[in-house]
Amino acid sequence: MPTNHEISTILDHARSYLTQHLLPFWMDRSPDPEHGGFLVHFDRHGKPTGETTKTFLSHVRMLFTMSSAHRAGYGDGRCATLAEMAATFLLDHYWDKEHGGWFWIADREGNPTNTTKVGYGHTFGIYAFSEYFLATGDPRGRATADATYRAVCENMVDTRNGGFIELMQRDWQPERPGRFGGDRKSLDVHMHMMEALTTYYEMTGHPTHRRRLLEIIDLLLSRMLRPGSGTGIAQFTYDFHPLPAIIFATSWGRDAAPDEGGTHPLDFTSYGHNVELAWLLLHAAEILRIPPTVYSSVLRNMCDHCLRYGLDAEFGGVYCEGPDQAPTTHTEKQFWQQGEVLIGFLDAYIHLGEERYWAAFRNVWDFVFAHMVNMEGGGEWYERVDRQGNVIDGALGHGWKVNYHTVRSMIQVIKRLGHIQDGRGR
Repeated sequence: MPTNHEISTILDHARSYLTQHLLPFWMDRSPDPEHGGFLVHFDRHGKPTGETTKTFLSHVRMLFTMSSAHRAGYGDGRCATLAEMAATFLLDHYWDKEHGGWFWIADREGNPTNTTKVGYGHTFGIYAFSEYFLATGDPRGRATADATYRAVCENMVDTRNGGFIELMQRDWQPERPGRFGGDRKSLDVHMHMMEALTTYYEMTGHPTHRRRLLEIIDLLLSRMLRPGSGTGIAQFTYDFHPLPAIIFATSWGRDAAPDEGGTHPLDFTSYGHNVELAWLLLHAAEILRIPPTVYSSVLRNMCDHCLRYGLDAEFGGVYCEGPDQAPTTHTEKQFWQQGEVLIGFLDAYIHLGEERYWAAFRNVWDFVFAHMVNMEGGGEWYERVDRQGNVIDGALGHGWKVNYHTVRSMIQVIKRLGHIQDGRGR
């Protein structure tokens, strides 16, 4: 069992790191004083790369992060100002006034350069604008969350099979099949839809939105997890037959385009994604006022699987992905999985009461601050390191790597450590 001194030491570290380094990294570096919005491409030294593409995803994640930080009491008002700036830039440049929904990528001035409709981005439209309203009371937040929700319900819902169609052209026709992804569904988008609907229902309190959230939870648990291990399957046909996962040809606004054409084995699963799903599910239960014990088995399955196959007991940290029932040979470690399992392992410790989950939290915490956090570059996390912690991809920011995972992880870790310290659980 952790001592009070151990908890206090980590809690103090998390607070000082968040407020003195991580949040200032983004508050000071990212605003674009010439054209509005944010410039988010930073190299391993925290210096701008010169790339000025502005993705919808980076801006909607900036909106969420600054809103959530302000709602949690951080930033002395600066986070609210930056959230308002993000909301304004998004509304001025990315909303499709002809077909509804959000454009995907724009140039520095905000002129759309990629007008496809990406379901992943639309989940964040609901999520971030709901959080923005809850944090600031700006009526544009609620109105825009409502508009995005309507666009999703009118254009993304698969009325035949359930769930959501994810990759579409500007007029909402499904994208081409194959590597363009128009014939697939993913766990990723449906998990983030649960995340979005949780905050949306928290904002509205409307019974219809509660039913929609319960519907997506049921779909995730009944159709998108493996019956034996309970771990997540990445991709599916429209009628939820599992498929070997591919990397879609969708541009994410990175400095380098992702590899295309390969597939992942059907039995592969993402350790960080699984644990993220588990803690987001517990948060949904909290907002729905459902006892967390209803989902204890999901939390245990996900965290125990990560402990067995994903956690590096020798060097620390969590691997990206691997076979469902065998050790992985893919031993690289990416930033976002670390951030998500920090939250999930604390939830497991709080709700399941076993010290091995605290030990797992400490394993990842120590690895992150020894190898992933770049204090010399301002305090953001490297994109990717090898098993021993040597930097493979030193990017601190790009078109989808902003502060959503890192800042949220610290806010949620601080919240949970405070509850443990006070003896209140979650």
